[in-house]
Amino acid sequence: MDQAIADSIEFDDARGLSPADVAERVRAGQTNAFTADSSRSAGNIVRANVLTLFNGIVGGCFLVLLLLGRWQDALFGVAALSNAVIGCVQEFRAKAALDRLALLNAPRARVRRDGTDVELAPSDVVRDDLLVLRAGDQVPADAIMVASAALQIDESMLTGESDAVDKRPGDEALSGSIVVAGEGTARVVRVGAESYANKFASEAKRFQLVSSELRTSIDRVLRWVGWGVGPIGLLVLNAQMMVAGGWVQAWQQGTWSQAVVNTIAALTAMIPLGLVLMTSIAFAVGAARLAGQKVLVNELPAVEGLARVDVICLDKTGTLTAGEIRFDDALPLDERAGWRQALAWYGAAPDANATAQCLREPFPAETPLTAARRIPFSSARKWSAVSFDADTTARGTWVLGAPEMVFGDVAGDATTELGAAVTRLASSGRRTLVLAHTAEPLDDDDVDAERFSGAPVAVAVLTFAEAVRPDAAGALSYFREQGVQVRVISGDNPRTVAAIAREVGLEVDDGYDARRLPDDDGELGLILEQNTVFGRVTPDQKKRIVTSLQARGHVVAMTGDGVNDALAIKTADIGIAMNSGAAATKAVARLVLLDGRFSHLPSVVAEGRQVIANIERVSMLFLTKTVYATGLAVLFGALVMEFPFLPRQLSITDGLTIGIPAFFLALLPNTQRYVPGFLKRSLSFAIPAGIVIAVSLTVYTRLAMDLGLAVEQLRTGATIILAIVAIWVLTVLSRPVTRVKVLVIGAMFIALTAIFTVPPLGEFFQLRDPGEDGAVLITMIVVVAIAAIEAVRFAHRRFVRRLLAREYGPRHA
Repeated sequence: MDQAIADSIEFDDARGLSPADVAERVRAGQTNAFTADSSRSAGNIVRANVLTLFNGIVGGCFLVLLLLGRWQDALFGVAALSNAVIGCVQEFRAKAALDRLALLNAPRARVRRDGTDVELAPSDVVRDDLLVLRAGDQVPADAIMVASAALQIDESMLTGESDAVDKRPGDEALSGSIVVAGEGTARVVRVGAESYANKFASEAKRFQLVSSELRTSIDRVLRWVGWGVGPIGLLVLNAQMMVAGGWVQAWQQGTWSQAVVNTIAALTAMIPLGLVLMTSIAFAVGAARLAGQKVLVNELPAVEGLARVDVICLDKTGTLTAGEIRFDDALPLDERAGWRQALAWYGAAPDANATAQCLREPFPAETPLTAARRIPFSSARKWSAVSFDADTTARGTWVLGAPEMVFGDVAGDATTELGAAVTRLASSGRRTLVLAHTAEPLDDDDVDAERFSGAPVAVAVLTFAEAVRPDAAGALSYFREQGVQVRVISGDNPRTVAAIAREVGLEVDDGYDARRLPDDDGELGLILEQNTVFGRVTPDQKKRIVTSLQARGHVVAMTGDGVNDALAIKTADIGIAMNSGAAATKAVARLVLLDGRFSHLPSVVAEGRQVIANIERVSMLFLTKTVYATGLAVLFGALVMEFPFLPRQLSITDGLTIGIPAFFLALLPNTQRYVPGFLKRSLSFAIPAGIVIAVSLTVYTRLAMDLGLAVEQLRTGATIILAIVAIWVLTVLSRPVTRVKVLVIGAMFIALTAIFTVPPLGEFFQLRDPGEDGAVLITMIVVVAIAAIEAVRFAHRRFVRRLLAREYGPRHA
């Protein structure tokens, strides 16, 4: 059917659409315009922050209290609303920053119109446009191939097929796929919402949840709490009704309303609403900070992801070096007529890559040659070939490519003229190419098979110089200090790559030639652990290197700029692209360095570590609250005791000992190294600390009842105990205590003191003097609880130290 569509097209394939044709299709709405957010949509952000199970529970409790006329106890509803608003605002701000950057750095489409190749926004492509596809392009709309020359397209993002697919006239090229080799033209047949990628919006959208231990762990906690809310709520409600005289009497006398209020206090305390908020804010603020440093974060959790990276794979060109290649010299080895004209043709070719373009100035095309047949450059084979018309002086076939890929081991043998030249020049850090010649011209079979006939003769060795990025050495030094291993994998000569690596501070000998990499995955893994620099690496090998490191338990980041890096960047846990790179490479990357500065990577790692380390600390606060609230609900429900708090009183402790300080703690600088197992470490403190608080309050309540304290005095004492002990937990988890932390904790303590001492506030929160006996009891319980919290923290630190030493070695401990 697609072939029939292609055959039915009546337009001139060589010239493309005329301006009148384009205007007609625009009027008909046959454009490629399609609204797809580069980050989460506004609706998704609102749903994620507002329409949740726990917000529903809190909202229901809020409405019940309003109906009962107890608006003073409904403060938690305002806090929950504030959480949702703050979360939405922070994510909207991050979204706006990311969308602006994504718009400014959107890929371009190349089309032929009225005989001229032009670049335009993908949304400006119309049906029947003639796409001009070259290596590194991302196909903007579904099209049918019209002409192709060794064209290969990677469709793995859409179809799951990992191998690049050869495309010939009549074949379909799907939108969103990547041109990895060759060139061709294709006629657009489906645009906008009809295109393949846009029909599967979940595949096409740039925002998707990457692997996030924070999100996964927090979601797990929320599921646990969600399962417990119902039965625990019924248990507490039954106990409160029993305390009020039984279900019948409570209903008849109207005391059921206080039982409902007490139950709501217990349930709302169990829900860690702020933990979700803090995580969202930390991600959003981290992404916004990085946007200010010209780092585009395509997916917010990628900020966390890079903090987990323990191996970073770097492409040489465009990463360690500036990516600006310049021609250095040509060393003639065999004078052949026409070799300079052949180099001039390579430099002037329309699909010339950055290296070939460097030949334009030293080898100007004074008398342009016409190619009879050609094999475009491929990153996999690392050479290209061309034969010219028979009436030119440059007869035969001219091959330009990596010496080792054209001549094999001879190019590395220092006893031969070619090998001696290549070895000497590559060891100096220069990129080397060889121009070779065979007497036999290419024929159609050669082009189809991507081969050249005859024995090649080395005509000249060409060298190219690259400027090393001035910030590369500092960035690599940072990674070494942080325990992040570095692997340099490049398509260049191993000696060239090793020389550049030494220049930026890596201690390496000659690089490992990737042509000798074993097929066995186990052997490959050992070689990757033992070597740092790899040269002559093909795109498939780059991807295989990444997957092999992942199989050995490493979290891998991959940086690069060329289309030959796209597969590895997509496969890596965190893909990082330079903005100077191919559109396809940027499209699959999690992070894009917009100004191409390698020195931003330490900032990205630091930002990720700040997010995950601070959220781990903050999570201990929220989880401790969830544990003690759940413990109180279960204990008071099982012992059939009246719940010792009003919802408004819990709002004091929630806001001043957890909510407000957690906001500041989540955004403070923190360079702590990431270690897996965040939830286990958090719960190992939160569970015993929460049990200590729950048991302390239960014992206090029973003793206060025995002392005959009034209900208001009992609740005030419970609130004082919880406030002081919670402030102590905050202090313990804030160690080492810095000046900023002292200010935050001090401000919260002053606010609590004001609430208990200022009469209007005390009246509002129903706080009463607990009396002399009550004060003594409160003091005893507080001292014992604080001592127990210190013991828990001491045991927790020892437990974590042993855990890390057992699982990750003494260094992490």
